[in-house]
Amino acid sequence: MRLGVVTVVGLAIAPASANCPYARDAGTEVDHSAPLHVNLPRDAILRKSTTSAASPTASATAGKKGLLLMNRIAPGTSELYIANADGTNERPLLKDSGYEYHAEFSPDGEWISFTSERDGDGNSDIWRVRPDGSDLQPIVTSPAVEDSVVISPNGTLAAYVSTANNYIANIWVKDLDTGAEWNITDTPANRPDEDMMRGHFRPAWSPDGNWLAFSSDRNTRWNGHGNLTYLGLNGWEHTQELGIYVIRPDGLDLRRVVNRTGHCLGSPKWSPDGKRLIFYEMTRNGTWHAHRPELVAAANSTIVSIGIDGNDRRTEVGGRGVKAFPQYVTNSTIGYYLKGGVKEGIYLTNGTYFNTTIRSPSWSSDGKSIRPLFKELYSWDRDWECRFTDVFPQLSSDDRVALTERQLGNSSIATFDLENREVSLLYKPNDTSLLDTSLIKEGLAGAYSPSWSPDGEWVVFGVGAWFEARDWRGAWIVRSTANGSHIDVLTTSNLWINGTKDLNTGFPSFSHDGKKVVYRVWGADTAKYGDTTDIGLRIIDVETREITQLTSGWDNLPSFSPDGELIVFTRKVSPTNYEVCTIRPDGTDLHILTSSGANDAHAVWRQDGKIMWSSGMYGFQYECPLYDETFQPYGQIMIMDSDGSNKRALTNSIWEDSMPLFLPKDGF
Repeated sequence: MRLGVVTVVGLAIAPASANCPYARDAGTEVDHSAPLHVNLPRDAILRKSTTSAASPTASATAGKKGLLLMNRIAPGTSELYIANADGTNERPLLKDSGYEYHAEFSPDGEWISFTSERDGDGNSDIWRVRPDGSDLQPIVTSPAVEDSVVISPNGTLAAYVSTANNYIANIWVKDLDTGAEWNITDTPANRPDEDMMRGHFRPAWSPDGNWLAFSSDRNTRWNGHGNLTYLGLNGWEHTQELGIYVIRPDGLDLRRVVNRTGHCLGSPKWSPDGKRLIFYEMTRNGTWHAHRPELVAAANSTIVSIGIDGNDRRTEVGGRGVKAFPQYVTNSTIGYYLKGGVKEGIYLTNGTYFNTTIRSPSWSSDGKSIRPLFKELYSWDRDWECRFTDVFPQLSSDDRVALTERQLGNSSIATFDLENREVSLLYKPNDTSLLDTSLIKEGLAGAYSPSWSPDGEWVVFGVGAWFEARDWRGAWIVRSTANGSHIDVLTTSNLWINGTKDLNTGFPSFSHDGKKVVYRVWGADTAKYGDTTDIGLRIIDVETREITQLTSGWDNLPSFSPDGELIVFTRKVSPTNYEVCTIRPDGTDLHILTSSGANDAHAVWRQDGKIMWSSGMYGFQYECPLYDETFQPYGQIMIMDSDGSNKRALTNSIWEDSMPLFLPKDGF
């Protein structure tokens, strides 16, 4: 079975029926009007959908203040399937699939509980259904993330992950008879250090129902990945260090069973006799490799078990490959899932192997998201309608949007008119001599980050390499007329910058009067030596081409404020931390506006002078290694005043949300 979309629900073994469900390759008022996810495959490998993509439109639903466009890196479709334990008789679990994942059998085999976004794209709730697809019931539905639900052995309690009340992933318990709910990991007795990571994931009931096991990164520090530079590791995306914990369903007797410094221990499950816990283990850096498509096949994890007292550690399954979702089938037989590589599938330690692909997220076979432009998303603010867009959307003074077609195209600059809904390509990077087109296929180069001149006559953008390729490949700042008839290259660079003083220049933004452009630079010696002449922000006069050095820090993503008084940007302030900053165009009045230990980045201005950005301050919403084909597998969109006050979240999903653009009808 080799399809182009995949999702993980784990290896769920029913205690009696020996069936396993899986998803095949294949305090705020809330607007509940968003439709279910739409499966819009790009080629014949994927299942065909009868639902067509929504067209771009400037018109929000009546009664709304307008549209909020945003990017989401997440699966585009996911459907639960159930099959016999030998893999036969595979069929859909639900008659009306609405984007489901993370399924589990109840201990008595009478129910399958799962996560669903049927209330709107991005809003994770928990449901249950009979194995024959009947008696579908909600367990918890709210604007928060609810996920990873498991039913207790006596069938009266549900344990699950929720971000309710504080946006942090905590373990909650619900009494299925009375409806009472309580948080068991964020209590005065159990509360972790608020300045460190503090997520809790994938609860599992003990056979007697007296304990819950779970994984947690509580009280660990944020850290990146990759190679050492003069300022920490070069990869800004976070990795995760998980330990295994147990707790009573009433929140008492929390204790750590096992951890290992520099490693990630996740997805605990109990042995049938309740004496041992089994889990996967990998290096912390390996948690990055495990969700990158170009790295997962070379990544490794081990299946380990340990006594509930933290002693008698045993390596149950070693060797190569990322082994996840371990589970005892019997006291002596263990099942697990091997993801990535050529032997992907379900394995049992008795020698059984099912060749199948059942992981998350769902992508088209060419590796691109299949969520269409302007697809309706769940809105956490009922005054605004939320829709999907590709990356770096920017609005012109005459109601046109420019963006980079990174997920829906070939890293080209595209524009569309909000009135007539016509999308056109302004600049195609594979038609230029400014970059090696092979880098486009690798996702390391293209045309990106467009910015309109205030009169709407010009668009400025970067062309060249990004991510780690910026250490040796060049990039240019390019200016184009709005219709693409004339192109100016504003900066100098080179196809190869290593061994030269040429710079990689990118991420430009027009000033409010259209006379200047701010952008970031990066030199070949920057990462290794921290050469301050090759790093930071620059401002170029568009007419004279005179360049002024604005900063000399590890800075990126600059953007002029609507009134031209400030420039917002992201700075790496420590070996493990990026923050959102502002500075005046003359280099004075530098302010660091955020202060979480996580990454705060991708800041943009709203039309009224407020700043929106993506933050990891609330931590992971799920175990990092279990995501697939993504970069930073979490991040909420935030908004604040220009002085850093009045911070609040605009989204609360399990996925990576970023790059917002408001399209108000009549202002804010």
